[in-house]
Amino acid sequence: MLRLPKSLTPLLLIVCTTSLILTGCGGGGGGSESTTVVKTWYQPSINTSWHWQLLGDINTDYSVELYDVDLFNTSSEQIAALQVAGKKVICYFSAGSHEAWREDAALFPEAAIGSALPEWDRERWLDIRSSEVHQLMLARLDLAKSKGCDGVEPDNTDAYLNDPGFPISRADQIEYHRFLAEQAHARDLAIGLKNNSENAAQLVDLFDFTVNEQCFEYNECEALSVFIAQGKPVFNAEYSAKYKQNTTERNLLCASANALQFQTLILPLELNDSYRDSCTL
Repeated sequence: MLRLPKSLTPLLLIVCTTSLILTGCGGGGGGSESTTVVKTWYQPSINTSWHWQLLGDINTDYSVELYDVDLFNTSSEQIAALQVAGKKVICYFSAGSHEAWREDAALFPEAAIGSALPEWDRERWLDIRSSEVHQLMLARLDLAKSKGCDGVEPDNTDAYLNDPGFPISRADQIEYHRFLAEQAHARDLAIGLKNNSENAAQLVDLFDFTVNEQCFEYNECEALSVFIAQGKPVFNAEYSAKYKQNTTERNLLCASANALQFQTLILPLELNDSYRDSCTL
């Protein structure tokens, strides 16, 4: 083992007492070394209740523990007010698509902007391998930190399953997830895995929760139970009109969600709070 000069010992002690505390940081004794990360960022429990609203004036009247809101559309004052009221705040942004209306849209290089997302106007896939894209995502994480968000929800991180206009592989996608998770945690931000049930087992260790859309409608929920097994919540939203219009369908959905210990909401696709029903017991 390489021995450190005595002059470096104080520096090592400083490194070992930062917000990410590492045990096994120093050396001697000749035994095997282990590295344990003490997580200082927010970690929701599997029973955390939530509200998800990305459009419209945020309805602050829900008696829930967590709000998931848009990073750009929500001011630091609104975030602080929610926190004063005892809520944790997760901030949504797209990490895999270029949204033409965002305030930083002009900063993305044209070479990193690919195919259009079907059914989503003025939105195109990003080349997640691009170093320029990585730097812009770091800026978004910095924005989340500066606004006081407790965590982030990066969306559209499944380009390899679509037609993004770039040869993005599953390995590229996994590496991008790792990059986002490590950088969020370096800023003391929690981070959620958005959808990506296909890779849940491989990614669960990196993420603090998952936000899923329509796993009951598409019979994809079982793969997400790896989060529950680790004490990490599954925040699920279902959009199908049958859950809103048919009491029997809604009751069946909620029975299944509660059996899996998922936090399931029935919401409008626009996520504008025009309708909300919760399966939480």
